Amino acid sequence: MVYRVIYLSIMASFLFILPAMAEQANKVLPIQHHGHQQKHLQYIGLTESGTDLFATVQEVIRKLEANPDTDWSKVNLEALREHLRDMFEFSYNVDVISQQSIEQGVKIKVKPTTAHAKKALAKVLSAHPMMLKMEAGWNMQSQQQNDYYEITVTTTKPNEIDKIRGLGYIGLLAYGNHHQPHHWSMVTGQDPHNGMHHQ
Repeated sequence: MVYRVIYLSIMASFLFILPAMAEQANKVLPIQHHGHQQKHLQYIGLTESGTDLFATVQEVIRKLEANPDTDWSKVNLEALREHLRDMFEFSYNVDVISQQSIEQGVKIKVKPTTAHAKKALAKVLSAHPMMLKMEAGWNMQSQQQNDYYEITVTTTKPNEIDKIRGLGYIGLLAYGNHHQPHHWSMVTGQDPHNGMHHQ
């Protein structure tokens, strides 16, 4: 009999506090859920959008929107996208077969691994030497041999020879400050071959 009384007392107490617990949970859980959503919505300092191409296009869009003089009828983001695809191809889909130190510079033998990379490399090697000459005073020459390209870069400045060799294939193609102005000219409908440019 005593145990039955104790049991009934516990059950009564439990039934009494259940509504209070439920009410408290309803107050707390939405706040926690809201806080969880806020964590997803708040900017947390990331700077990349997922790919270099996507991030570059986003940066261009921000600049275009911030410029009250933007003529949207001349904007050509597709031209920029195609150009960036070319840059991707000669950056990733070209194998460096050999790099050899020569007098006053370096000789590099490369091989494109895709048809698109071959076309992209031909483009950059037709225009980049002029820019390298303008910006650094270096001489770049290239010669196609079947599926290979032989690239030589030299300088008349002895203190820059090691720099040229250290830059290697990708460093020499990336060298200079003309890439960004060229991209901007391209996307805003200006002549990218007027002034400092690449490709």
